[in-house]
Amino acid sequence: MRDKSILGILLILIASFAIISPVFAADADTLAKSDFQQKSFAKTVDYFDYVRAYASLAGLSTPANFNLWHANMYMTYVNTSGLQLLYAGLEDITTDETAYVRIPAQSFLMHYKTNENNRDVILSSTFLMLMAFNDSENSHYLNSPDVGDELYASFSLGYDLSAYGLTLPSLNSKTEIIPLASSKDGLQWTWGMKYTNLTALWWRTWIDPSSPHFDNSLPFAATTYDELSFKYTLTIDPSNNMATFTENHTIGRVRDLIIGQGLVWVHMNSTGTYGLLGRQLSDQTVYAYLDKNQIKMSVVDYQTSVLADRATYSLISSGQNVTGTDAMVSDVAVDTFTNDGEKISSTDFGIKPTYNLYNFTSDPSETSNTAYDAVTRTANATGFAGNVGLFKPQINLMKFLPLVVFHIHPGLYAKSQNTISDMSKVNYFCLTSYPEYSGFRVEHDPVITIYMASATGTSTQGQPNLGGGILLLLAIATVIVVVIVVGVILLRKKRT
Repeated sequence: MRDKSILGILLILIASFAIISPVFAADADTLAKSDFQQKSFAKTVDYFDYVRAYASLAGLSTPANFNLWHANMYMTYVNTSGLQLLYAGLEDITTDETAYVRIPAQSFLMHYKTNENNRDVILSSTFLMLMAFNDSENSHYLNSPDVGDELYASFSLGYDLSAYGLTLPSLNSKTEIIPLASSKDGLQWTWGMKYTNLTALWWRTWIDPSSPHFDNSLPFAATTYDELSFKYTLTIDPSNNMATFTENHTIGRVRDLIIGQGLVWVHMNSTGTYGLLGRQLSDQTVYAYLDKNQIKMSVVDYQTSVLADRATYSLISSGQNVTGTDAMVSDVAVDTFTNDGEKISSTDFGIKPTYNLYNFTSDPSETSNTAYDAVTRTANATGFAGNVGLFKPQINLMKFLPLVVFHIHPGLYAKSQNTISDMSKVNYFCLTSYPEYSGFRVEHDPVITIYMASATGTSTQGQPNLGGGILLLLAIATVIVVVIVVGVILLRKKRT
């Protein structure tokens, strides 16, 4: 009976997306419209502060204790040589001084003028999730997650199960900021974010455009991995009217795997397989299990371009239009054009076609690695856009980015609001896969190149009033609040 009771607590914790843990919100800075006239800034901003301010100005009520709630986002901004880049990464969400959720949400947008016709462009890219997969006999693309494979989408957060008597290691997740830094000439910038001791919940998922959905009854598994890191480098080349943006992401090794169904769940780590109370059941490690079942890992991103009076589309060198379609792009570039043929950006996967894998079993120090070929393809957007129930927390947190376009370029706000946060309107989804995996540490860094007009100095674009964004902000906050409140209520009811 005690086994069932403890297991019930575990499943409620997984299903409710929240946990009681001694984590406190960081002090947040304010974000002023004058900030966007600076050459750069880096600060942690409490997004809910803006919701509270706008609600007060509009005479709207907020939930009880909302003054204790925080959504801390690390934001960096670079404004030089005719390019403005804004990055936002979610640190955590807290509903009071103890309850928190940590979701690896990462997004950036760039504003610049095109090289040929001097048109204003907003280019946005968003990290959506990690996706594990298993190639099946019905697979359409070997070593890449597709509609014929067994797919597992992740929803990551941090929590600690030790207070509930489970003999698992501490799963406290933390966020580390990689500070914004620049070269002396101001043409190279670096920054980023690192999530450590991250717990991921995995759901069986289907991305068939005719029926996108996921199994929302209970997660298929829960894993804890060392880290999920995003390190960014922006390099500006004014003499050639170009800028390159490199994203180095690291998926740390899996340390723990909880998997099962019904009342039969087991815990695997680097030493073997155990019952949830700690009794060893076998010598099979988590790495042996993932290798035996041929589980592979992938990163899912999507990219969007916005111009005031032009549509955009994306091609590969063969001439195939990959906007909204499936195409292998492992060793080619995806170029994005306006509908009258002007090239505005390029993502070249052939520049860095390999990733590094650190085999913990043979080298526990993780000082040596082996390079393997990454497999990258574009994917039909409908299979992901139709699964918004699964990705709603990440997407809603990123919906505030169009509001910042008010500060950067007001004329593109309306179109950005209707495009950037709508996954069905993206230029392309990008799925980068790591076939050799086994739960080990992965490092990879794809590159985006943009083509911009010759310019110097910082932007002093006029700043309008943000009052028109109140309803959008409150709508976003409402969705976030519902997700958090439901989780906390479920947890507290169970504890009572």
